[in-house]
Amino acid sequence: MTEASSPEPLKVIQVCSVAPFQEPTLSTLVPTSLPLTFFDLLWLRFPPVQRLFFYHFPHTTSSFLHSLLPSLKLSLSLTLQHFLPFSGTLTWPSHSPKPIINYLPGDTVSFTVAESDLNFNHLCSHLCEASQRNDLAPHLANSHDKASLLAVQVTLFPNAGFCIGVTTHHAAFDGKSSSMFIKAWAYICSNLQNPTKPTPTPTPSLPHYLSPIFDRSLIKYPSGLAELYEDQWMNRNDSNNRSLKVWESLTATPRDGLKGLFELTPSQIQKLKQYGNSKVKGAVHLSTFSVTCAYVLACLVKANRVKEENVLFIFTVDCRARLDPPIPVTYFGNCVKGEFVVALTKELIGKDGFICALEGIVEALNRVKKEGVLNGEEKWVWIMNDLGEGRMISIGGSPLFEVYSIDFGWGRPKKVDMLSTDKTGAFSLSESRDISGGIEIGLVLSKSEMEDFTSLFLQGLDSL
Repeated sequence: MTEASSPEPLKVIQVCSVAPFQEPTLSTLVPTSLPLTFFDLLWLRFPPVQRLFFYHFPHTTSSFLHSLLPSLKLSLSLTLQHFLPFSGTLTWPSHSPKPIINYLPGDTVSFTVAESDLNFNHLCSHLCEASQRNDLAPHLANSHDKASLLAVQVTLFPNAGFCIGVTTHHAAFDGKSSSMFIKAWAYICSNLQNPTKPTPTPTPSLPHYLSPIFDRSLIKYPSGLAELYEDQWMNRNDSNNRSLKVWESLTATPRDGLKGLFELTPSQIQKLKQYGNSKVKGAVHLSTFSVTCAYVLACLVKANRVKEENVLFIFTVDCRARLDPPIPVTYFGNCVKGEFVVALTKELIGKDGFICALEGIVEALNRVKKEGVLNGEEKWVWIMNDLGEGRMISIGGSPLFEVYSIDFGWGRPKKVDMLSTDKTGAFSLSESRDISGGIEIGLVLSKSEMEDFTSLFLQGLDSL
């Protein structure tokens, strides 16, 4: 008896490019180049962010290529006209003290079309092999001199569904901005699909909540701060401090790595808050974010069997509403800062590990509220580049991005996945797909660690 042949992981059908739809009246309103703010400079060489959106589409390859694909390409072209600079590249001209985002006529976004024989429903399940997802998101063109900002890959699983993989440069997009771009693309695409709506104009307008604001002058920060960041980048002990080559992730995905999705229901979140309030000293407001992160962190440190003395937990804070004065929520670019919690590993793996983590997160959030988001901003670059000793755990995504609302005209996603967190020791957060008010957590662990984490996660909730 011969062994059954394994499914073909991926077959590339075409590699093409999508250009912004040219509409002179609109292009005069959208800038073609953008300077980097100090918020952008923080993430200059961080690895890109990769997201996967899985959609049900039980049709043939021919149907996909002739009906769905043209709509995706046309709507992307129409969308890029509203986000013109991000069809361009990140460069560091010799005459410029800092890199710039610049669009030139002829610049395009890489668009890959592929087909896979892998099991679509298995990939959409709450537990699948991490390696099976690796080829579903594209890579950004990246060199010492130039970096592309956006790339798209659409992978068809014949008679089952398709996956849209989106990769974005971290110095150009924060999570809120990249989610906004994908929502704008989906909005235009769904309008193309809806026969009851009028045929869109060559460049259809976007609703206010999806219309990007690029005005960098909105961000008010101390004089000389951007120059300080530039100096800090230029004075690193690297062979080429003007390089735009992104760093490689230091954490390797386990060979037997599994990607798991876990959910917290509103009632479970409420129980975590009640337990936290009974243990945390003083009257504090416990948010859904704080109890979710604290609970996952405590379970994760135990499942990882962390040997380092300290655990460094990193999360980002959206600064748009926290700046003085606040800036619009549709500001497009980076406007987040990193916050850090340092905890002793022995306390996190103890009986009250959840409370230890929770107190650290609450303290960090209170520090932001009391001291402001720009406190200590002159040291951010050094801190982000030298995080000290200890096991580092971070998070990606946010329930506030509402990724499960992104409908291109064929229904909501069956699953949304962050591929880029696999190699960073991070877990991802999003809203729950099917439970209003619930939270979805995604993470990659080895098989044995996943078994331990699942047991700890479920048993801890049962004991509340």
